Amino acid sequence: MSLSSQLSSDTTNRRRRPGEHMQDSSFDHDLQASYHHEEIHERLQGSQQLHSKQSCSPSSQNSLCPSSKCIPAHACVRRHSCEDSWEEIQSKRTIRAENEVEANKLVNNYRFGFRKWKSHVTERPFEERSEVVKELYSELNTIKPHADQYITCGNVFYVLLFGWWVSLVYFVVGALMFVTVIGIPYGKLCWKLCCYFLWPFGNTIHEIGNTLRRCCEEAPDCECSVTVEDNSPVLLPSPAEVPAPEAPERPLRTPYWHRLSTYVWLLLGYPPLVILHSLVCFISWILVFTIPVSKMNAHTLSIILLLPPEDVLISTSSHRNHKGYETRALLCCYRAANWYYYKYTVDGINVFAVNLLPLVIVALVIGYVDKENQFASSDVKFAMAISSIIPLSYYIGMGIASISAQSNFAVGAVVNATFGSITELTFYITALLRGHRATNPCLQEVVKAALTGTLLGCILFIPGICMIIGGLKHREQKFNSRSAGVSSALLFISVGGVFAPTLFSKAYGNLVCDACTNTNATSNSSGSFVCHNCHYDLKNGTLFHDHIEPLVYTVSVLLPAAYIIGLIFTLKTHSHIYNIHVGEAQVTGHHGTVVHWSRWRSLLILIIATVLMSACADLATEHIQPILNQPNISQYFIGVTVLAMVPEIPEIVNGIQFALQNNISLSLEVGSCIAVQVCMLQIPILVLFNAFCDVGFVLVFSDQHMWASIFSVILVNYIFMDGKSDYFQGTALVVVYLILLALYFFAPSPAGC
Repeated sequence: MSLSSQLSSDTTNRRRRPGEHMQDSSFDHDLQASYHHEEIHERLQGSQQLHSKQSCSPSSQNSLCPSSKCIPAHACVRRHSCEDSWEEIQSKRTIRAENEVEANKLVNNYRFGFRKWKSHVTERPFEERSEVVKELYSELNTIKPHADQYITCGNVFYVLLFGWWVSLVYFVVGALMFVTVIGIPYGKLCWKLCCYFLWPFGNTIHEIGNTLRRCCEEAPDCECSVTVEDNSPVLLPSPAEVPAPEAPERPLRTPYWHRLSTYVWLLLGYPPLVILHSLVCFISWILVFTIPVSKMNAHTLSIILLLPPEDVLISTSSHRNHKGYETRALLCCYRAANWYYYKYTVDGINVFAVNLLPLVIVALVIGYVDKENQFASSDVKFAMAISSIIPLSYYIGMGIASISAQSNFAVGAVVNATFGSITELTFYITALLRGHRATNPCLQEVVKAALTGTLLGCILFIPGICMIIGGLKHREQKFNSRSAGVSSALLFISVGGVFAPTLFSKAYGNLVCDACTNTNATSNSSGSFVCHNCHYDLKNGTLFHDHIEPLVYTVSVLLPAAYIIGLIFTLKTHSHIYNIHVGEAQVTGHHGTVVHWSRWRSLLILIIATVLMSACADLATEHIQPILNQPNISQYFIGVTVLAMVPEIPEIVNGIQFALQNNISLSLEVGSCIAVQVCMLQIPILVLFNAFCDVGFVLVFSDQHMWASIFSVILVNYIFMDGKSDYFQGTALVVVYLILLALYFFAPSPAGC
């Protein structure tokens, strides 16, 4: 069955909501390479309200019209209520996938408890990519028949940042080659390249073939120009060319490696240009959007500068009309910068994650070698260590998605449960161990602040920023209210269980203050007292050991049990809530699919990334104390912001990409899934770890953490009630999040810190 026939037959059974498929044509043309494979067809998502409770009656044999949206009468099956049928049909969606592995990844995105991942885990056929993406991966050796305007902001930026000093270096090296006399041919080449690299756009570097070389040798003073077919940079002889007979008096060329000038060039001229192009290549690659400049310099260094100088010819856009010469285009650049290079990948890895990977090595070397802080201060080491968590989190997410997409459901669930929270748990456990060894109770409070900050960020900030960006592009987005309701219910259970010991301690604990002074002048008379550093006593007496501690263990058992029940409910017994369907005609199968990371490679990368994550977390906790000692910044604020949200940056990016794709359901699930895992998995694991290795972790939070979390859960559930989102609702969530951050910023540091 073809894809078109399948879609046509599917259309006869359902009516799509027109507004769901309205796309901005210009944006789709630019971004179709990112999500062309993941077109999602929503079924009957027009109205969220259905007031009619009666079952299907004979009078409704033709159609049912809730909220003016008509559906066939056979939607109500086996005397189910019309409301249930409407909700079931509303949640159905069909996913387009290029192969079986990508289909599994897309289905896993909708499964509760599975990590949401936007990027591809398989290699996409290059011929199916858009022209925008093909240009990103071009080798800069294709001559365009009609190039765009050369004077652009990116090209001018290239001249100011690279062009002038690259040309200056070539001029100096060329003068050096002229001084040696033997290297005069290379000096001429350097001066030609000096002009080329000052403004390379629209100019082409060719390798001269036998025909043109013979012409130049027989008539050295002739002005020969080169053109090739605009759409063919390959070395091909001209059809009109008639090979000239060999002239016996013509001297034979000396082989390249038999020339003295070659070795003079490799000893004097080539080394400084290696340094030059390597530096430009590195800087332009790190800037990402100037990757064409990096490609141009790498191509020049590895190919052009190693050719005989007489085989290199530079032509401008105005000298391409002569035919009959045998040449091959080596380098032709039209734009120095391209905004869409943010999607550029290397072996399936985003270029930003590739560029940040050396930061991990630098942070580990400086952190463990420079123990005395001679080369870098503790602040710099902490910043580098905490920034290194970003690429490691990306690699862990990519590994989880790759293994889950290539495995069955059971293996995927185990991998997601094992490695899904490894980033946060590594830092929390490392901080608790270091705080226990140093008898520093502040690190325990920092861990609690980080837990609360992750909860608040995933409940408020991630959904809010996704709603804003998605709403600005799509005006209004709709999502499955039933699936969002499951996550909301689990959030209520999570917050209630996590803060139950805190509420219990407030109700039955004794308030103890360190210092109290009588405001009355006479010490013997009764009066009001001013007390400082007041807290509920948990260490003395029997309240903690006989009541609070058993409650903590009970909650730590019930929360994972509720998480497992949620998995069974959403993935087995009530999977129709999500009801993801991948059409048979849309999946080409697993055979012939090129996977970026195999299962074993993904597992190896997961293990290595976890080990590196532990080392970076150890460095971060080792050098965090100077940051915590800052008098103007609350320790609560540091934990809630930096330590909580930096590891979640890859998830934020994924959520934004889903929102731009008009798939706000996954954007909301990104934050909800992490928040539920924090409460139902991470905190019970920390309690279990403390039971076997006493590090002083007590599941009793401050009032600020408790009320901020409870208020956030209530607010986000109110926002999710109507199943719609727009930029105003997202703004409300982000503003509330910023208000809570301001509250933490001005709050005093924890007692004893």
